[in-house]
Amino acid sequence: MQVARTYIGISGWTYRAWRGDFYPDGLPQRRELAYAASRMTSVEVNGSFYSLQWPSSWQRWAEEVPDGFVFAVKGSRFITHFKRLVDTRAPLANFLASGVLSLGDRLGPLLWQLPATVQHDEQRLADFLALLPRTTGEAAALAAQHDDRIAEERVWRGEVVDRPLQHALEPRHPSFASERAQAQLADAGVAVVVAESAGRWPVLDQARGPFVYVRLHGETDLYTSRYSDLALDRWAERVRAWTEEGRDVHVYFDNDARGHAPHDALRLIGRLEGAAPGWTPLVTG
Repeated sequence: MQVARTYIGISGWTYRAWRGDFYPDGLPQRRELAYAASRMTSVEVNGSFYSLQWPSSWQRWAEEVPDGFVFAVKGSRFITHFKRLVDTRAPLANFLASGVLSLGDRLGPLLWQLPATVQHDEQRLADFLALLPRTTGEAAALAAQHDDRIAEERVWRGEVVDRPLQHALEPRHPSFASERAQAQLADAGVAVVVAESAGRWPVLDQARGPFVYVRLHGETDLYTSRYSDLALDRWAERVRAWTEEGRDVHVYFDNDARGHAPHDALRLIGRLEGAAPGWTPLVTG
């Protein structure tokens, strides 16, 4: 049986307030990703939610992180928030054509975050799930169907080694807590994000998918509050339990507004270090 792996990190890594705090004084901005990657095993790319990134950016990021490190990639809000999962073949092709696949073996799950106003609609969700590529080869084939809304100079044209491609969905409407919605996503092999958002949105913590994806937006105040020792102890227990079931676990801290995210990630790593098979040791300094 394949050993389950644990990936702990942050949502995004370029924050001015982290400089001189998490990032040492004098560290060049161009070295921030490499520094974060030396302390953690994953980060979530969230700039891809707001706009298509350049192929050169994806390629550079892949080169700046060590072997075994993975990027979770947040899908375009044009698909989730503007199109609301309807008629998304071309936008999905454009997103994939932008260079995501150039991450190679550093590409982890694709995250699709829904707005709180999108309710569970079985047919709409089924249509979207049917479009999602389950391998990087399928993703490359879909990317080739991009339309002219992505400029030719922004299309990545590299080679793809075929690998499994995972997806996670972060709904924010309580209708997704239903057995019907949960079963539909589990049957499709899509993880339902376990998200803690200081009570703002429902916590869908069934975690029934083939892997577990956790987003921690704040314990008591959305995006701003620090996680208590007791809270991190509980999350560490849950992560251990999921890995003992043989499932990979991804955890990303998004409480970045006051700079707590990277420190909380390291505190959780400290609780898990030595307990998670295949764990990448911390690099200090």
